[in-house]
Amino acid sequence: MDPELTAPNRFGRLIERRDDRDFPYYNGEPMTVATWKWLLIIVACVLGFLVLILVPSSDEITGLIPRILFPAIPLTLFIVFTGKHWSAIFRRLTGRDWLTMVVFWLLNLAVTSLVGILVAALFGANANTAADGLADAGGAEILAFFVGTGIQLFGEEIFTLLPFLAVMYLFYSKAKLSRKTSIILAWLITAVWFGAAHLPTYGWNVAQALLVIGTARLVLTLAFIRTKNIAVSTGAHILNDWSTFGFVILTSAAMTAA
Repeated sequence: MDPELTAPNRFGRLIERRDDRDFPYYNGEPMTVATWKWLLIIVACVLGFLVLILVPSSDEITGLIPRILFPAIPLTLFIVFTGKHWSAIFRRLTGRDWLTMVVFWLLNLAVTSLVGILVAALFGANANTAADGLADAGGAEILAFFVGTGIQLFGEEIFTLLPFLAVMYLFYSKAKLSRKTSIILAWLITAVWFGAAHLPTYGWNVAQALLVIGTARLVLTLAFIRTKNIAVSTGAHILNDWSTFGFVILTSAAMTAA
C-alpha cells in the first residue's frame, strides 16, 4: 500500500474511509498535472463563473446556456490536460455513497441553519431569490429551473474541487507539506473561495457569504474528502439546494392559493 494511505497519514474513520481510495494528482497518481496547467484550470473556473453571472437570460430556459457553460469551460480544459485520467475525480456510486449523500445533506442543513441564525442575528442576512416567482411559472419553467440548478450545482463542485486538488498538489508536491496539512489548507482556502463567489448572490454581505456559505462548503467538501468522489458531494449539494428551493416554491404556491 502507498505509504500516504497508511493510518498515520490519514484522518480518522469519521473523516476518511479505510479503503484504498486516495485523492488523484497530488502525488503523481494516476498522473502529475503541472503547476501551470493547474493555474490555467483555475482561470477556466473563473471564466466559467463569469459566464454564469454575466451572460443575460430572459427566462429559466435560456438560462440553461450559461449554467451549462459554467462547468463545461473548466471541465473541458481539465479533460484536455488530464486525458484518459480525467475521470479519476469520479467513482462508481455504491449504496454507501448514496447514503453518504443523504448524511452530508442533512449535516449541511443542520450546521448551516445554526450558523445562519447566528450570522443573521449579528450581521443581518439577505435571502437567496433564485426561486422567487417560480410558483406562478409554468411547468416548463419550473422543470428548466431544477435541471439548470442541478447543472449549476455540479458546476459549483467543479469550481471548488478542481482548485482544491490544485492547492493540495501545490502544498504537498511543491511546498513539501504533509498530506494532512495540505488537505486542511486546501479545504479552508477553497471554502473562502466558494463563499466569496456568493457575495453577489447575498447582496455583498461578507459575513453571510464567508461564514454561512463558507461553512456549507466545508461540509460539502468533507463529502469529497471522505469518498474521493465528486458525484457524492454533487449529490449532497443538489439535495440541499433542491429541498430548499422546493420548500420555497411550495410555500409560495400555498400562500398564493390561500
